[in-house]
Formats: sequence, structure tokens, C-alpha cells
Amino acid sequence: MQKIERINRELVYEGKIINMYKDTVQIPNGSVAQWDFIGHRGAAAVVPVTDDGKIILVRQYRNALDRYTVEIPAGGLENADEPMKVCAARELEEETGYKSQNLEFLLSLRTTVAFCNEKIEVYLARNLVKTKQNLDEDEYIDVEIYDVDELLQMIYSGEIEDSKTVASILAYYSKYCKKS
Repeated sequence: MQKIERINRELVYEGKIINMYKDTVQIPNGSVAQWDFIGHRGAAAVVPVTDDGKIILVRQYRNALDRYTVEIPAGGLENADEPMKVCAARELEEETGYKSQNLEFLLSLRTTVAFCNEKIEVYLARNLVKTKQNLDEDEYIDVEIYDVDELLQMIYSGEIEDSKTVASILAYYSKYCKKS
């Protein structure tokens, strides 16, 4: 494997969710290249499973797509030191109005490795207890409940495109539902 070396990283934009950098890198042929890099402090997500095996998702508007999407509950870490499991528990209750004392690690995702370091840990939540939503001031979220088979159809028809949701539902199905 040939060595690539970052020579410089310049902060171009500092935002609420991301920071954007211009990286200068030395590539193996001796040339210098400019690469974009987006820094993200990380996030956590949850696959909430009801006692009867259904999955709770959230429907919310996503500005980047200019439309509503159906996703598993998720959110960013409050700070870089926050444990992802704590973030997952908080987001579950904030977005869905359910909580669980039984969060089990499901998988870890890197969403866009070509230019972003975002990492999302996904947890499975069972033994859900109904509380109430506690949405952020700018969040408008509808809670929806689906059978796993419905979600698989929605993934394969293209209705669900969100990568964390697709990967998480498929991982849950493969690990807990699929008959060998």
C-alpha cells in the first residue's frame, strides 16, 4: 500500500453539526492534492422493537432532500465525550416518547467514508416503556410503527433510503428474524 500523507488541514467552516476542512495531501506520485474533509463528532441511533415485534420509526422533514423521510430515531452526541449508548437512550425518548433500560449494541456505521468521519453506533431497544416525546425546538416528528416485512418492502422499493435506517433494519432482520 502506497503512503498518502496529510500536510495541512485548514478549517473552512465551523457549524453546529459539522466542521468543513480543506486538506492538503501528498499523494504517492509526488503531487500535492486538495481534498475536502467534513468533521462530525458522532451520533447514535436506535432500533426500537415493541413487545409484539414491530419497529418504531420517525417521520421527519430533511432539508438536504427537501422532503420527509422515515428513519430510525437518531441524533448527534452532545459532546465528543458523551457515551454513544447514553446518546441513543436520550434520542429514543426525545423522538419517540419511549424509553428502555435494555439497549443492546447492534452495529457501528461510517456513513460517508470518502469525505466525512461521521460514526454512528446503533442499538437495539426492547422492553419499551411509554413516556412522552421531548422534541428539540426545531424538530417536528411523527412516530410510526411498522412490521419488519413492511420495512423490508419499503427498503427494496426505495421508499426508505436513509443509510443508517437501511443498514440497521437489515442487520436487525438478519440477526433476529431471518430463519436459517
